[in-house]
Amino acid sequence: MKSALEKNQRRALRQRTKLRKTSGGRLRLTVFRSGKNISAQIIDDLQGRTLCAASTLEETFRKAGKKGTDKSAAAEIGKLIATRASEKGVKQVVFDRGAYIYHGRVKALADAAREGGLEF
Repeated sequence: MKSALEKNQRRALRQRTKLRKTSGGRLRLTVFRSGKNISAQIIDDLQGRTLCAASTLEETFRKAGKKGTDKSAAAEIGKLIATRASEKGVKQVVFDRGAYIYHGRVKALADAAREGGLEF
């Protein structure tokens, strides 16, 4: 029997494989969600590098005394990644939810990134 970690890794790999087939070379907005924090990165898979990132672990977010476990924090990270992407000249990305269900904090981050100007 497979462990939960192996199942999550297979689910994330299956999701990324589908994205590579349909992305058309666009950059990838990927989300990592833990129990206490959430982070997002925009990755260029062709060059193998991260263009920009945003996380609830950053100093400015922690000094404000905010928690990273709620939807409002995820929405702020979505807006922040959208502004950082626009500074780099990125407008179109493909959304990589990984092994997470498009619900709750992941959905809040994606909606805020769309409102911030990213298209996916």
